[in-house]
Amino acid sequence: MAVIGAIKAVGDTAEAVIEASADVLKTAVEGVADVTGAVIENTRKVVRGAIHAASDTGEDVGTVAKAAVRGAIKAAADVGGDVGQVAVAAIKGTVKAVEEVGGDTGKALKGAVTGAIDAAEEIGEETAQAVRDVLVKSVDGAKDIIKSPLK
Repeated sequence: MAVIGAIKAVGDTAEAVIEASADVLKTAVEGVADVTGAVIENTRKVVRGAIHAASDTGEDVGTVAKAAVRGAIKAAADVGGDVGQVAVAAIKGTVKAVEEVGGDTGKALKGAVTGAIDAAEEIGEETAQAVRDVLVKSVDGAKDIIKSPLK
């Protein structure tokens, strides 16, 4: 998978994961009618692969979680998907994958929420606020992270 190869081959893990995640997701939804559904389905696979690769290679899971979610948000925005729904799917998928590898789910959650908001802010303040709102309503623990300094 492209994300695993990117983690193993590149020194700047976060940037590699962002770009690989976005590229994989954009390619996966080409020609698909339900763009948001396709991005959500493939986001779960990409973040799971990224987290497992991070665990296998000794990379920081929080950093990889943040980067994978940023890549998913970037891809969703680029292909016209619902950024809020993709953010929720990416974060929940990240936490589940971190549980599978026995990692620190709190650290991964913080990284994933931070990554989602960072990516949404790059799109625009309206998008960032919409993502914050949906995360507070849909992701356990997101409210506490959003209230505290994110960085």
